[in-house]
Amino acid sequence: MNIVIIDDDKLVTSALKAILETSGKVTVPATGYDGTDAIELYEKYQPDILLTDIQMKEKSGLEATEEILKKYPDAKILLLTTFLDDEYIVTALKLGAKGYLLKSDYENILPSLEAVNSGQSVFGTEIISKIPTLLNASPKFDYSEYDINERELEIIELVSNGYSNKDISKQLFLSEGTVRNYLSSILDKLGLENRTQLAIFYYKHH
Repeated sequence: MNIVIIDDDKLVTSALKAILETSGKVTVPATGYDGTDAIELYEKYQPDILLTDIQMKEKSGLEATEEILKKYPDAKILLLTTFLDDEYIVTALKLGAKGYLLKSDYENILPSLEAVNSGQSVFGTEIISKIPTLLNASPKFDYSEYDINERELEIIELVSNGYSNKDISKQLFLSEGTVRNYLSSILDKLGLENRTQLAIFYYKHH
């Protein structure tokens, strides 16, 4: 995986670069120190994933995420921060970031990068637990109006709880290909584009 790292603390970028490259699974072609760097380096290197801090002096990671995703809708951006901030979490979800992790959860950074690279969205345990409250969940919603059947609703719930396609296939005794087909059909029926949007939709209407 090619990963560009952005953090206004040069010690953090150096440490992350060293740790990730030592794994033998990651190449870091460039690092930067604010949101402007994030935009420029993403355009230059087109990395598999942009790993960026949120709170930076000149331009925040969220501002950079918004600009990059407008131009590159398929960009994979993983936000890494020291702040478990409700507003940041909601903004990250709505922008379409692929994940939001706390720096204190450093042992999960590489597995999270691998998950994002394979097409999953990753949010730390503390963050997942806050999502329903943050998105003002409403208990009354009829999925049948969208032609969502019981099996599809099971898959929606599992996706929204952070399960990968592999995990879902084991849970429901389905092949991964069947799970992918279900997920594609669900997204089409609900007019959504990805797993993150599906999780937001679920928690808004659950």
